[in-house]
Amino acid sequence: MADSSFDIVSKVDPQEVANALNQASKEVEQRYDFKGVGASIEESGDKILIKANSEERAKAILDVFQSKLVKRGISLKSLDDGKPFASGKEFRIECKIKEGISQEHAKKINKIIRDEGPNSVKSQIQGDELRVSSKSRDDLQEIQSLLKSKDLEVDVQFVNYR
Repeated sequence: MADSSFDIVSKVDPQEVANALNQASKEVEQRYDFKGVGASIEESGDKILIKANSEERAKAILDVFQSKLVKRGISLKSLDDGKPFASGKEFRIECKIKEGISQEHAKKINKIIRDEGPNSVKSQIQGDELRVSSKSRDDLQEIQSLLKSKDLEVDVQFVNYR
């Protein structure tokens, strides 16, 4: 019998991020506490730039954006939000959407699978994803539930289940 396998990936739907960004932008434009203070959220290249005239307002805009992401089913583990910094008379926060599993996180996940998973399971790092294989599909499902129960630093999905 051939080995069964699945891939562990960390991907975000860019359309859902764009939708969340548009919703947050509309809310910032319409809310009375953001009127006339130069508050905005916009995409610039691969970053999301939040601008406001005070640090508290910048954090409030970030909170609005985070709530929109959660409503759209995007984990906040995929959002890399920076610290507010002063730029002239305004405060800015630069955010980035993280995709792919870094080598460091892949090694941690690999170690969890080796240490706590069934012995018949093999895992290997392939670029920014992990391939997990075993003869038993039950063992693969056990690995999935094991990883779901762990508090990993990255948002993971399980794809290509064969």
